[in-house]
Amino acid sequence: MAEQLISNNQAFTTLMWSDNAVWFEIVYALALLAAALLMVGWHTRAMSVLFMAGVLSLQNRSIFMGDGGDNVIHLMAIYLVLTRCGQVWSLDARRAARKARAAQSADEGDEQEEGEPVRRAGGGRPARGDAAGPLLWAAFGAVLIGATVTDSLGGTVWLPVLFWILWTGHAAWWAVNRYAPLSEPRTLLDVIANLAHNATLVVIMAEVCLIYSTAGWYKIQGSRWQDGTALYYPLKLEYFTPWPGLSDILAASGVMVMVLTYATVIVQVAFPFTLFNRRVKNVLLVAMIGEHAGIALLLGLPFFSMAMIAADAVFLPTVFLVWIGGRVSLGRELLFQRRETVPQPRDGAEEREAPQHSADGGHTLVR
Repeated sequence: MAEQLISNNQAFTTLMWSDNAVWFEIVYALALLAAALLMVGWHTRAMSVLFMAGVLSLQNRSIFMGDGGDNVIHLMAIYLVLTRCGQVWSLDARRAARKARAAQSADEGDEQEEGEPVRRAGGGRPARGDAAGPLLWAAFGAVLIGATVTDSLGGTVWLPVLFWILWTGHAAWWAVNRYAPLSEPRTLLDVIANLAHNATLVVIMAEVCLIYSTAGWYKIQGSRWQDGTALYYPLKLEYFTPWPGLSDILAASGVMVMVLTYATVIVQVAFPFTLFNRRVKNVLLVAMIGEHAGIALLLGLPFFSMAMIAADAVFLPTVFLVWIGGRVSLGRELLFQRRETVPQPRDGAEEREAPQHSADGGHTLVR
């Protein structure tokens, strides 16, 4: 049945490469690993491709088991491949910052007099090359060549072409950064990457607006949404009531049900139009995130809600994100700050050093 389905919709899934149960566990474990590494930003470019392959493999194997949240993740996994989502808040960004500090320290060390110690970034440790990137590129290349030769990438043309473009593009990016980091090709590749990133963000924003606008306008056409009772029915379905007592309390209030029903429709229909006003957009964005948090709690759909909240996060103000980053960095510094032990001075025995200006304008050291 799966072979018939895949042959009809021409979908990509690595689970069709073998019907062995061990192969399924390997693919499933790699998908989880790729998701975790992508979240922390470890070699984001490679992990985004592996994450996309894992998501497509698991979802396309049986498309009838998914819901709306899975569809969002399916699309976003493809979009993330084209974004530069590892520039901040990632291990890649931290590694790049360390390399920059090490290079700056090396330049400063060259200007010091001979015999003086060279100060290096990162507690005196010199910057080391990262071998994981080339190894990942070689491993992915071997798998891609094998899949292409055996025609295992699905019947669609765009996905194999996308894989090969990404693979060769990553090789070019590494080579230019390794051998010509200040050249014009490096600048050109950076411009192309920024254009792809910005264009993909526009597509993601349009996708989110399309989701909310279609959901809102379809709700308007329903009689239960028009009379304000639509929310009552899922609160009475056993499948959507993880907290029956809480659902009963909410369903018992007709006014609350009507307010939440109309508010859901109004927010979804109005959200795409509020993008032209920053303040109104931020207010509705908070309302949308609160709505999805309520869906996760009341209707027992946490993964759908998390997928939509992650998609909504693309509209968060940059100032807010910078503020969050600053607060997290400050908390991390306070948590991991090394406290140096300061010796207590002894009465009458502590030598004090203080600079004193001499007659010629210099400094003399007085004990």
